[in-house]
Amino acid sequence: MNPETTAVPYERLGILIDGRWIYEAERSTEVVDPATGQTIARLPFAADGEIAEAVASSQRAFESWKDRSPLERGRILRRFADLARKHADEIARNMTRDQGKPLSEAIGEIRFAADHADWHAEEARRIYGRVIPARDPRVQQMVLREPVGVCIAFTPWNFPFSQALRKVVAALASGCTIILKGPGESPSSTVAIGRLMQEAGLPDGCLNILWGDPAHLSETLLAAPEVRKISFTGSVEVGKHLASLAGRHMKRSTMELGGHAPVILFDDADIEAAADALAGQKVRNAGQVCISPTRFYVQAKGHDRFLARFAEKIASTRVGNGFQESVQMGPLCHGRRVAAMEGFIQDAREQGAEIVTGGERVGNAGFFYAPTVVAAGTDELRLMKEEPFGPIAVVTPFGDFDEVIRRANSLPFGLASYVFTGSSSRAQNAARALAAGMVSVNHFGLALPETPFGGINDSGYGSEGGSETFDGYLNTKFVTRFDQIPQ
Repeated sequence: MNPETTAVPYERLGILIDGRWIYEAERSTEVVDPATGQTIARLPFAADGEIAEAVASSQRAFESWKDRSPLERGRILRRFADLARKHADEIARNMTRDQGKPLSEAIGEIRFAADHADWHAEEARRIYGRVIPARDPRVQQMVLREPVGVCIAFTPWNFPFSQALRKVVAALASGCTIILKGPGESPSSTVAIGRLMQEAGLPDGCLNILWGDPAHLSETLLAAPEVRKISFTGSVEVGKHLASLAGRHMKRSTMELGGHAPVILFDDADIEAAADALAGQKVRNAGQVCISPTRFYVQAKGHDRFLARFAEKIASTRVGNGFQESVQMGPLCHGRRVAAMEGFIQDAREQGAEIVTGGERVGNAGFFYAPTVVAAGTDELRLMKEEPFGPIAVVTPFGDFDEVIRRANSLPFGLASYVFTGSSSRAQNAARALAAGMVSVNHFGLALPETPFGGINDSGYGSEGGSETFDGYLNTKFVTRFDQIPQ
């Protein structure tokens, strides 16, 4: 471990309201280092009066921010992007301490997220309305796109910087203001976003940051008449609850609710290359990725060869503290995830599946779990029905195209899916047949700033990224005008 890396002081955690940081509160919760299980900080919770103050501040800021030129909004977001890249190393060190991912992954997350700020800064200049030719030459018909108002966002702990930033920059670029509730497990990245936005010149109140009990915050904020939109990334269960609350108050919502990504590997693919690539993706962020490849369907002819190569690569993964340079996978974010992995493996063993590699905790400190491959199971395994959100992959053979599409589409989730084949027609047919918001063929080409990211069915609705990103933050207004009052 590099002592210079861990010696940097952990981020001072606070609530941000109208440009003012609040560090002390009557209630707080502990923040734990998942590599050691030790408490590293306490996170202050906002009182009800502070929640109301944040809403009022956001509304005041919106009245002027909505009229700011897209060029000016873009300049602030670009300055933020430059600052994020400049401070990536220190933000990443704090992320590794509270989230656990390897330092190189944390640095990469911040630098990649900065691209989202740059892209939204430019794309905001292309939020266009349109003129509709009228049936009467004396009539003018226009469609305007206007920001919805105050937005709220709830973001997860697996990518604490990039997931929060996507929502923040989409709201700000469109002319909205936003109240952000980041992940209590890994809060340093959210606080860093707030500090850098201030340094970039974002006006007070355009971004407020609150911490507290998620249920209380969501119910209180959604009931506020000033709040017009919620964006949430997290579990299906919580997302459905928030969507029902938003519907009760007629608030717009974007829901990214995770998935259970199938991988379809046809026997005409490059088996070894696919195994190597998929192993790297499976252990990324300890499998705590909503688009992580999880259900591996391998055509019978190539199954054994793939399983042997894939398991070998997974077993060779170096697991340890994220500050160690050689580490490829850090701990799970908290102890509940370890217990969840143990439950999946117990079920697999009871149903007669084979644990090819892994299947156990690593060490007796922190929240480490061995990368795991399960085989010889049926579609009745919990692993085939429920997203593990951890470093477990289940590999199973299939026969023909119709069978694998039926099995891949058998769950209510529909976020990401992956296809590996050497046939263009198979690739095209599989992409059309898969019930998913995103299909990636022969590579991992998802989550770029310029491309839409989102799912269907129980995986939610709405997109983040691409030109579609602004749809959830803009109202459509139709204006028709007659040159004079008709006689």
